[in-house]
Amino acid sequence: PPVPRSIDTVEIKADRQEFDDRQQIVTAIGNVIVRFQQSVIDADRAVVNLLTRQVVAEGNVAYRRGQQVVRGDRMEYNLGLNSGAIEQAKGEIFIPTAGSDLAPTLPTDISAGGLLDEPLSDRILSQQPVRGIRATPGANVIIGGRRGQFFTFPQVVGTVNRVRFEAERLDILPDGSRVATNIRLTNDPFSPPEFEIRAQRAVIRQISPTAQELVTTKPRLVFDQAIKIPIFPQRQVFDSRRRSGPCWTFGFDGGDRGGLYAECSLDVFTGGPVQLNVTPQFYIQRAIEKHDNNPFFPDNYGMRASLSADLGSRTKLQGTAQILNFDQFPNLDEEDFRGNLRLRQYVGNHTLTGEYSFRDRLFNGSLGYQSVHSSVGAVLASPVIPLGDSGINVSYQVGYQFINAESDRPDLLPLFRPNNRIDLNRFQASIAVSRGFNLWSGQPLPRTPTQGLRYTARPVVPFVQLALGVRGVTSIYSNGDSQNSLAGSIGIQGQFGHFARRYLDYTAFNVTYTQVARDGLSPYLFDRLVDLRILSFGIVQQVFGGFRVGFQSAINLESSEVISTDYTLEYSHRTYGLILRFNPQRQIGSFTFRISDFNWLGTPEPFSGVRTVEGGVRLSD
Repeated sequence: PPVPRSIDTVEIKADRQEFDDRQQIVTAIGNVIVRFQQSVIDADRAVVNLLTRQVVAEGNVAYRRGQQVVRGDRMEYNLGLNSGAIEQAKGEIFIPTAGSDLAPTLPTDISAGGLLDEPLSDRILSQQPVRGIRATPGANVIIGGRRGQFFTFPQVVGTVNRVRFEAERLDILPDGSRVATNIRLTNDPFSPPEFEIRAQRAVIRQISPTAQELVTTKPRLVFDQAIKIPIFPQRQVFDSRRRSGPCWTFGFDGGDRGGLYAECSLDVFTGGPVQLNVTPQFYIQRAIEKHDNNPFFPDNYGMRASLSADLGSRTKLQGTAQILNFDQFPNLDEEDFRGNLRLRQYVGNHTLTGEYSFRDRLFNGSLGYQSVHSSVGAVLASPVIPLGDSGINVSYQVGYQFINAESDRPDLLPLFRPNNRIDLNRFQASIAVSRGFNLWSGQPLPRTPTQGLRYTARPVVPFVQLALGVRGVTSIYSNGDSQNSLAGSIGIQGQFGHFARRYLDYTAFNVTYTQVARDGLSPYLFDRLVDLRILSFGIVQQVFGGFRVGFQSAINLESSEVISTDYTLEYSHRTYGLILRFNPQRQIGSFTFRISDFNWLGTPEPFSGVRTVEGGVRLSD
């Protein structure tokens, strides 16, 4: 019978082996594979000391532990201590992808201005060409409104789960940390990379089951092998559970923040089930206009904080808080603070959410911004429910809230009052049904850096799609009022071109019309339904290279009033992009730098992109 393999056994396979019985040293030559516990070393030649577990491997060396792969010219490694060093190292860092967040609106609602459906190796050292390149679920191209907003330019959202690197030397420490000298990292599966991070020294270590920390010395961004920009901070966290963007971003908020502002997202702690993120903000325009370029006034600064805690496999606590300025800190006025706390419990395939909110700021169509001073309650939301093979999808939610908010109803307001807020209970139920029809679709270009992946992380599939939808909402208030509505929507959306040529090779569009029948009127302003005939339309057009411009607008056809319009300017490449957005009606905008996320099979080329010549012949692709 076969002898059981001990966990301390060193397994060696090779074309030829020599064994020194006195020193307990094995010399393996040709297609060498050394296995010990979770570590695998592949090389042309290796010397293994069975007593000390020391391995010296040379020639096309590859080391794998779990999903982490490192290749190099020469490696000295101690299997027992899980430590060693690799010369001329290169490899990949992989963080498993995670699920997406829950959408806060009915996912099957296609009403104008709402959410539109989206169209659109065992052998370590295998030298096969790169194949199967795809954008992972963390990098989705989205066309149409997203989560109730009107932004419609294609955008890539999520986290970077796989990066590859090269370094002059990589030291692997017993705790799994890696120390690299003269390192280059990229998310680009092709060489030479479009986008890199370079540093004199880098330390990579695991800080949680889903996150790795990268601490660098003299880091800089390198675009297209030419433009170099120093970066701060020198610490980055790659976390599969985080959905936040890069540290430094710019935004525009004409309401709370006085215009243009900058913010930087910082992780306070991410290990374990609790995650806390703090985002300091600096109000640039306020400092210039109100304080004559003096940045030291406390009302030039604000802060956002977010908390996430996994209380169980199906229970999650989430909270956010905003300090709008520090003028009176720590004795803040209520106008200087916003916050909410949500407890989510999965019940079967439904989600039950208990929530408390303070001073929610909501945009209600033609009525503009409205504030809900306080709200406490619970909402039960369904998943998307397909109706058999009909192609029809349904979603619904029911909820109860006790609300304190603004009202313009004199009969509900006391004669002498400090404000125009009233307290009422509200019961609300809503359902949305939608069906999409694919009218036409084309074929994407091959996933190569000169064709389908020239300017985008995912090859563009040309298509035209028709969508039909119905949404019903009933709201009942404790004073006897009610507001009921039934909305029908029809929309068409699509895209043409492949975004691969330099001029006018991409056009995306959408048009949606919604007609609403309403019975009754809400006593509040924040949820009062006043836009009964809405036309939403938008277009995104490639102008030159990676530059795209676009807009998305929604209009009340009864009053001819523009409800909201977003203008976008984007510079897009396969691995990175710059996106500028502005909405004059909402007085908001943002500037975002995004990094795409890829997955690939096979061994990418060296960063230099130089191919090998043997016998005077360039090796074929």
